[in-house]
Amino acid sequence: MRTRVRGWRWRRNPLRRRSDVVEAWTVLAVAVLLFLGAPLAGAASAWWAHGQAHQVASEQQTDRRQVRAEVVGRASDTASAVHAGGQHAYRATVRWTEPGGTERTTTVRVPTDTRRGDAVDVWLDPQGRSVPAPATSATVWQHTLTLGACGTAGTAFAVLLARGAVRRVALRHRLAEWERAWARTEPRWTHRRA
Repeated sequence: MRTRVRGWRWRRNPLRRRSDVVEAWTVLAVAVLLFLGAPLAGAASAWWAHGQAHQVASEQQTDRRQVRAEVVGRASDTASAVHAGGQHAYRATVRWTEPGGTERTTTVRVPTDTRRGDAVDVWLDPQGRSVPAPATSATVWQHTLTLGACGTAGTAFAVLLARGAVRRVALRHRLAEWERAWARTEPRWTHRRA
């Protein structure tokens, strides 16, 4: 039968060893770090990620422009690929007219059900190259929450890993202390000389 006495590592008694005290303080530190430190680290990483993602989204909004283009044909590689949102897409050549009257063409990914002559929205960078649509606020928040959760989980993992290392070292010290104590006690019990 096994009984548990709460807080035995904190009370003075002849069986308590230094490794027990270290382990007790480690358990307390782990509890504080898991319940306070990990969420704070997650919140800090989410705060940083939100600022960075918001800045990138703002830069994309100012740098990129959207034009309405007409699909004029499929590109040479007609293989379908999965696009954002789980939609299948293929590469097609599109044409649009610049404000100055210049006609431009480029190759972009369009949904599979798009036919020749259909109008599609195309995002362009300052050099006129096709680029993905700028990040939306939903994308910014998704990035923020993902990095916040990863920051919390990473901190918790590091704390638990450190606790495992401290516990392993404490166990090694405890076993060494027990070996030394047994080396002193065994000759009295077995009447052998050490």
